[in-house]
Amino acid sequence: MSLPSTFDPSRALSLARETLDIEAQAVAAMALRLDQRFVAALELVLKSRGRVVVMGMGKSGHIGRKIAATLASTGTPAMFVHPAEASHGDLGMITADDVVLGISNSGESEELTAILPLIKRMGVPLLAITGRGDSTLGRHADVVLDASVEKEACPHNLAPTASTTAQLAMGDALAVALLDARGFKADDFARSHPGGSLGRKLLTHVSDVMRSGDAVPRVPREAGLMDLMREISAKGLGMSAIVDADNRVLGIFTDGDLRRLIERTGSSADLRALSARDVMHPNPRTVRAEALAVEAAGLMEASRITSVLVVDELGRLSGALNSNDLMRAKVI
Repeated sequence: MSLPSTFDPSRALSLARETLDIEAQAVAAMALRLDQRFVAALELVLKSRGRVVVMGMGKSGHIGRKIAATLASTGTPAMFVHPAEASHGDLGMITADDVVLGISNSGESEELTAILPLIKRMGVPLLAITGRGDSTLGRHADVVLDASVEKEACPHNLAPTASTTAQLAMGDALAVALLDARGFKADDFARSHPGGSLGRKLLTHVSDVMRSGDAVPRVPREAGLMDLMREISAKGLGMSAIVDADNRVLGIFTDGDLRRLIERTGSSADLRALSARDVMHPNPRTVRAEALAVEAAGLMEASRITSVLVVDELGRLSGALNSNDLMRAKVI
């Protein structure tokens, strides 16, 4: 299919840059207007025993769904209710313990304004994100958050562009301020995202993916080099820990160490006379079982190693893992 005759690559790039600039200016201007009303909105939500019920029509409705999802995933129970459906029974989803967040650039969306008196009659606090504080939505609201924009990024100043960006940014500002006020931590975020990569990185611990028991290669320091190599081959981790009689880690020896040893001593050298103590690297990199698996991945990457030993608080060997273990767990 051929390109339209009106397509001009240079103009397209210029319009794209202008769009981003207009929307960036709209968000920056909104930040300067933030005042005590934003704090009042936070206090209404924090005092609520219910949920934030987000409502909006058209493009504002799409933004509202995203804001509700962001709030819910960051510690503030929230849901989206379509204003048109609310007039046909879904208003029953709202309780007196909830807070309603109405979103409309004009503040005059008919489906939304039609149910505002009912919301107020229920005694439900009403927040508004709108471009017009003197609108019907603004007049009914307990707190109005000003999301007005000087102009839309649309060349005709018609399609909701800068205004919806401002609404979305205001919603994100609410969510971030609320999660901070609630003391919402990374672990809490992970618990609400167990199925994604973020959840895996924040919930998976070294103990969940490490090899333990007989699967962990180890030899005493008195073991000969041949015994050490047999242990490495048998366990398939490309390395072995060297431990003392109390199972405390003294050092490590890897396949790479063997190659470097042969290069250094020559293939004719009698390596059988060497012991594990003679060839080990003392004080190897280690992690604790309770550490996050992603921390182990970071240690391995920073140290340019592919395996790491797991030790307890006394330095005793309790496990081992390599990059393949982390990849299977989808941590990296």
